[in-house]
Amino acid sequence: MSKSKNTLGSWAFLIGVVIAVILGIFVQDKIDNSTVTLVLVAIGLIVGFLNVTGNEAQAFLLSGVVLIIATAFGSSSLGSVAYLDSVMEALLKIFVPATIIVAIKNVFSIARN
Repeated sequence: MSKSKNTLGSWAFLIGVVIAVILGIFVQDKIDNSTVTLVLVAIGLIVGFLNVTGNEAQAFLLSGVVLIIATAFGSSSLGSVAYLDSVMEALLKIFVPATIIVAIKNVFSIARN
């Protein structure tokens, strides 16, 4: 993978997490806005396509699945904490598409070998 692709993916990941936290804290009621969702999903797709290489796929998938499950189930018990619930919801919108893309890439890699 070229260094510029890896750099773009790394920046997309960092910016996505920062945006998710900021949106979760300051824009709690509008996290379901379709434009906000589209931006977060696009960042997740960029991260999935560009940031995770073959060697990192297993660790990313394990971490991503744990994060998705913990966030999805944790939001029911932590839903009363408005800021935390919004941040977790925004992070899900990044990590779900990224994890799906990495999983698909991993399956193709396994099938190729």
